[in-house]
Amino acid sequence: MIIEIDFNSQEAIYIQLRNQIVVAIAQDKLKEGQSLPSVRQMADNLGVNMHTVNKAYSILKQEGYLKLDRRKGAVISVEADKDAEMQALYDDMEMLVARAVCKGISREEMTLLVQNMYDNFEG
Repeated sequence: MIIEIDFNSQEAIYIQLRNQIVVAIAQDKLKEGQSLPSVRQMADNLGVNMHTVNKAYSILKQEGYLKLDRRKGAVISVEADKDAEMQALYDDMEMLVARAVCKGISREEMTLLVQNMYDNFEG
């Protein structure tokens, strides 16, 4: 898996790292039980501070994408509390739909956009 950090982006580095790991899991590039590099190794590979990587890993753990194992380090582990996840997705999508409505993007256009995204992740 290759992580690419855009140091000129307005998006925080730890968010870029978190997002790329989640996308890699969705694309099956990272699989259940696979270990990520240690915080130190990832920081060295990316040329960022260890605290930045630690923050990304902590968020991923909190969101149920990682488990921290003393022997293996950070391990991909996608825990699913479907009800809680559905609520979190609703909260996130509420602003996206509001933006779409404000910009005149139709329900059909949004539906097509989501379907295309699913298609990209599924194959």
